Amino acid sequence: MKVSDAAAVLGLSGTITPEMVNEAWKRAAKIYHPDVNPAGGVMMKVVNAARDALEGFSGDVDPGEAKGYAEALSEALNALLDLPGLSIEICGSWAWITGDTKTHKEALKAAGCRWAPKKEAWYLRPDGWRPSRNRREHSMEEIRNTYGSSKPFAGKRRAALQTAEA
Repeated sequence: MKVSDAAAVLGLSGTITPEMVNEAWKRAAKIYHPDVNPAGGVMMKVVNAARDALEGFSGDVDPGEAKGYAEALSEALNALLDLPGLSIEICGSWAWITGDTKTHKEALKAAGCRWAPKKEAWYLRPDGWRPSRNRREHSMEEIRNTYGSSKPFAGKRRAALQTAEA
């Protein structure tokens, strides 16, 4: 995860110190913990990755238009969490959604997701989030290798749904 992305996830801007990162991580952990937030399993992966990216960092960061990114991501993930047949993968600070997406196309659009035809997947990037300046096409495998990948278990609500479907 890029430093500017990590700062946006933790709601930091300007001059950042390691102490500020720890305080922002603690605030975010309280908000996005799985016991408090239905999408907490996914959000804590993003918040922890942001903290790891900023570990030991001191300096100036301008997350630009991405203020409120974590809140927007959490809101969108909560809207998608109960939809059966979707697979959510976190790569860096982006969420990629695959699976039975045709059935849930309108819900994905309403949550702010966009379709990536070459990857045959939906991605979640809240409005105002700066796209990469690199316009070279990246495969999903390259994205996973560069930013890491996790398919977090979405918590008790998802488990209950999967048990009920079986």
